[in-house]
Amino acid sequence: MSDLVLHNYYRSSTSYRVRIALEMKGLSYTYVPHHLRHGEHLEPAYLAVNPQGLVPALVLDDGTLLTQSLAIVEYLDEIAPEPPLLPKDPLGRARVRMLAQMIACDIHPVNNLRVLTSLRTLFGAGDEDVVNWFRHWVNEGFQPLEKILASSPETGTFCHGETPGLADICLAAQVTNNARFGVDMAPYPVIARIHAACMALPAFQKAAPQNQIDAE
Repeated sequence: MSDLVLHNYYRSSTSYRVRIALEMKGLSYTYVPHHLRHGEHLEPAYLAVNPQGLVPALVLDDGTLLTQSLAIVEYLDEIAPEPPLLPKDPLGRARVRMLAQMIACDIHPVNNLRVLTSLRTLFGAGDEDVVNWFRHWVNEGFQPLEKILASSPETGTFCHGETPGLADICLAAQVTNNARFGVDMAPYPVIARIHAACMALPAFQKAAPQNQIDAE
């Protein structure tokens, strides 16, 4: 799997998810950066690779394109089963996917760069407005997430038991992104504890935004 090519951006939380999974699986890959704020993801050369013009995109050794971080992570989990990112039992897998999607489907889409940019260009939002928007939607998602994690016997050191998985990958990337917008984590002690446990692991550290070749 040394011919994997990851098109991504160091600060993209979705890209961070895939990098974590690649590091956890011990899969080597070629890192291709695209600076989102400079519009490099919209250039013809990249659109020829990924017509959606988003990151991350994973190109396999036969040229097959995979996009959407959750789909990519689950693909990696299937081709490299150790360590597993989903529990073996159906209910456990559903729970982990539920937690992951609370972040990946409910929080991230309304807070990604193109939405925040549109708030400025279409509606005249200023910096404070954008920050408040971001914090609002994080809190809308983190409040129920915290309650579910705090009340569930399946929650352990990580979102589901004692080993990190798909939900932790999404959680860690989101909390890391939150820091840029000054999200107050005090109301979310369980989420903060899980994030700290994740960030103590080499795979999460190596994949972190500040450790990428295009970090600024």
